[in-house]
Amino acid sequence: MHLALDWGLLMSNVAEAGVQPAAAKLMLEPVLDLGAAERLHARLLELRGQPLDIDASQVERLGGLCLQVLLSARNTWRADGQSAVIAQASTAFEDAWAMFAAPGFNSDPPHPFGTEGLDA
Repeated sequence: MHLALDWGLLMSNVAEAGVQPAAAKLMLEPVLDLGAAERLHARLLELRGQPLDIDASQVERLGGLCLQVLLSARNTWRADGQSAVIAQASTAFEDAWAMFAAPGFNSDPPHPFGTEGLDA
């Protein structure tokens, strides 16, 4: 517990000095199914508040719930003013992401619902 408090103080001092901390690395599990969603969520909570570099290069299967957890993390990191990117992704991960027709993780966020400017 004391170590966690010291780490929080260190992160606070680094931020005050204007120095960007190194991005935390998160290696995704090969199978991101229902069983992996809770573990992924817990790990993301541990990493919140710091830049995040996600490695999806070993992912063989991406389920809908883990996709939702990742999209929520992207939005949370943006709201916190932190960067979060998927720097490496397997073909299986990219194909599954596209199959869900989800917005790109590294792209700009979509416009809020109702502000797309539909002229129909």
